[in-house]
Amino acid sequence: MGLELMALVPALPIAGFAALVVIGRRLSRRAAAVLGVGSVGLAAIVAIAVAAAYLAAPPEGCSYTQDLWQWMRVDGFGPRIAFHLDALSLVMMLVVAVVSFLILLYSAEFMAGDEGFARFFAYMNLFVGSMLILVLADNLLLLYLGWEGVGLCSYLLIGFWYKDPANGRAAMKAFIVTRVGDAALVAALLLIFTSLGTLDIAEVGRRATNEWPAGSALAVAAALLLLGGAVGKSAQLPLQTWLPDAMAGPTPTSALIHAATMVTAGVYLVARMNVLFALAPPVQFLVAVIGAATLLLAGASGLAQHDIKRVLAYSTISQVGYMFLGLGVGAWGASIFHFLTHAFFKSLLFLAAGVVILNLGREHNMFRMGGLRKLLPLAFWTFLVGSLALAGLPPLAGFASKDLILYRTWTSTLGGPLLWLAGVVGIFLTSVYTFRMVFLVFFGPASRKPEGRSGAAMTVALVVLAAGCLLASVLGWPEALGGTPVLVNFLELALPEAPEHGGSAALEGVLSLVSVLTAIAGILVAYVLFLRERGLVERLYRSAVGSAVHSLWLAGWGFDRLYETVLVAPLAAIARLNRGDFVDIFYRLVGRLAVALHSILSFTQTGRVRWYAAGLAVGAIIILAIVVAL
Repeated sequence: MGLELMALVPALPIAGFAALVVIGRRLSRRAAAVLGVGSVGLAAIVAIAVAAAYLAAPPEGCSYTQDLWQWMRVDGFGPRIAFHLDALSLVMMLVVAVVSFLILLYSAEFMAGDEGFARFFAYMNLFVGSMLILVLADNLLLLYLGWEGVGLCSYLLIGFWYKDPANGRAAMKAFIVTRVGDAALVAALLLIFTSLGTLDIAEVGRRATNEWPAGSALAVAAALLLLGGAVGKSAQLPLQTWLPDAMAGPTPTSALIHAATMVTAGVYLVARMNVLFALAPPVQFLVAVIGAATLLLAGASGLAQHDIKRVLAYSTISQVGYMFLGLGVGAWGASIFHFLTHAFFKSLLFLAAGVVILNLGREHNMFRMGGLRKLLPLAFWTFLVGSLALAGLPPLAGFASKDLILYRTWTSTLGGPLLWLAGVVGIFLTSVYTFRMVFLVFFGPASRKPEGRSGAAMTVALVVLAAGCLLASVLGWPEALGGTPVLVNFLELALPEAPEHGGSAALEGVLSLVSVLTAIAGILVAYVLFLRERGLVERLYRSAVGSAVHSLWLAGWGFDRLYETVLVAPLAAIARLNRGDFVDIFYRLVGRLAVALHSILSFTQTGRVRWYAAGLAVGAIIILAIVVAL
């Protein structure tokens, strides 16, 4: 009976959204919070029940499809509203539902004084429902419906405080940049359907394997277009520019959409369509290269930011880069494991940062903070747990998942030492920018006194997420350290095994040691530069090279300026030159002709009745003459 409840998981948040839209303005804040948080909480409970039923009695073939109704039928094309549950979608469903509930619980307190309280929960509920549709969809068209739903909600929530024009611009930027990837995804769906005759995900995999030879033009084109959609939604190179500006939205929005769920939609898409990427080896290798380049560039940019949320935004881009690296080398399960751990520790970091921001009068600049270790103990300890997990230090889950990706990168036939080295350098950068935040915000002299304390809702969300950062490590503790990759083994029911050569427990132990020592080195560098010898950093900033590098990294390597110069400015110039729009020339001529005819005919309107009577007589004679003649 438990599996039949699956449709309720996305339905409950959507029902909450509908109710908030219809009656939200008439509800008290408490009632709106109960409706918004409660509907997602019920979805999380149902998701856990469905997962328990699946694990207790796995369905035949370890997958279950719930076919609800015919969506449409057009000339033989008949997609259905149907949900598919297997190991991959089960993990995604659980993470989205549970983490979303914790973030919405936190939001009930964080947004308490906001005038758009009910509207906020309506948007958040629609997002959660859309994301659950995306990860449970049985066919690519239904997946695309969820894909567009989360994109719409991202726009609405980034620009939630719409009275500030900067927020509107950030929302528009996110919508337009991700639209580039969305267009690629639409093209991929059209190519897949016209070539294979179906959008059913399982059937696409079977037909592609039978009809497309490995490396064929169609397989490469389809995989490239899918990758275009993935890099847009997951903020990877070259479409990563929207995510730092997306921090204009409320902090819970950043935690949910831009850290825990939506930005990993691209990761899910690549993992779900792994058959097509396996048929296009150059594109799969490109996935790994994009991931490696992104994690390095974003990690460096994170070192230069002053806004605590922008640091976390670049950190998100970098960590999703690790997931892409894992996908590119065939470590499918390891990437999804990192998605799970990242959802916990990055949500925790955003929410703990939200406590700091809220208690410092909406201050975001880390250089105006300091000394909050004892003034905000809950924020400090939970932020520290999240920071250790992000840096990849044991026994926290971030170490286990990142270590597994790097081990698979070294041993995979699709990877190698160079890609592994990029991941290790990324660990060093991660440790430095992460503990730069810790030392600037929580250590040193206190610059101002916090205005309040965290309430019960914030406390529960932070503590549970912190516990998740620790407990999730048991799902994939390294075998070299006596653990078992439980989650990865489970995910291999739905995903291929990573192609390996030369792997061993001893090698994994050595690589783990290198990762840990690299993370510790980064923490020590951050300690020296941003706590013990801050003057050294200031001298570096004042030097010509240091100033240039800092400006480059602060600006996100200049991608915004590049796109402004190469794309936006030329298009704007063309639009100004064609302000009149040549397409409208014909219609303007028609309009002017009508005006001219009106002017001519207006001379006949003299107001003299005898002229009108004479006109009628002449007209009648002409008509009669024509009739007689014909």
